[in-house]
This record gives sequence, structure tokens and C-alpha cells, in this order.
Amino acid sequence: MSGASTKKTRHVIDYIELAATDLAAAKSFYGAAFGWTFNDYGPEYVGFEDGRTIDGERVEAGGICKVAQVTTGGPLVILFSDGLEPTLAAVRAAGGTITKEIFSFPGGRRFQFTDPSGNELGVWSDV
Repeated sequence: MSGASTKKTRHVIDYIELAATDLAAAKSFYGAAFGWTFNDYGPEYVGFEDGRTIDGERVEAGGICKVAQVTTGGPLVILFSDGLEPTLAAVRAAGGTITKEIFSFPGGRRFQFTDPSGNELGVWSDV
């Protein structure tokens, strides 16, 4: 899919797909909240770059596919942030709904939110 590695390693997460009922709203939310950039592949799919690079080149981390309805309750995607409070504020400002306020766990702190389509994600920090 993304070719995220010049040397493939078995059993590592290479690409993740999110579902969205409105691709424009998803792009607006993730762009505003996290600074992601997008590659449009037609009216029902968009790839996203989250800033990761391989050998100095930006690579896609995943995609967002258009669906009629988002199914909740699947795996929880957790992003890393070196500034949890500013990230929480950015998620709120972009239109996300906080489902779990910042809480501590062994190894750090995190919060969870839903995006405009209803996908639940988390953000953690080690500080």
C-alpha cells in the first residue's frame, strides 16, 4: 500500500484506514487538529500523510474511505503527542468530541475523542 519502508518488516502496522461519512469534513478535521496533508484518489478515498518520513521522503500513513455509516467499537488508534493539552485544544477546536478527558496511565497520560464521523481515537504523551 504505502510502501512505508524501503525494507519490509513482517508484522508491523504499515498503513491504517479510517472510515468517514464526509471526506471533506474528515480532511478539514484531521488537517486542523493534527496538520495532516492529503492525497485525493477519487470521490471515495483520500490518503493522508502525518509527517512521517522514510529515507527523508514523506510517506502516507493511511487513508480515509467514504462510507454511508461508521461502525464503532473496532481497534482504538492512538496517536502520540509531545504536548497533550495543546493537542486536546486543537481536537476540540477542529470539531472533535472528547470522550475521555486527560487521564494518567502507567507510562504517561492520554485522552480519547471522536471525529466528526464517529471514529474514536486516542492521543497519548509520556510527559
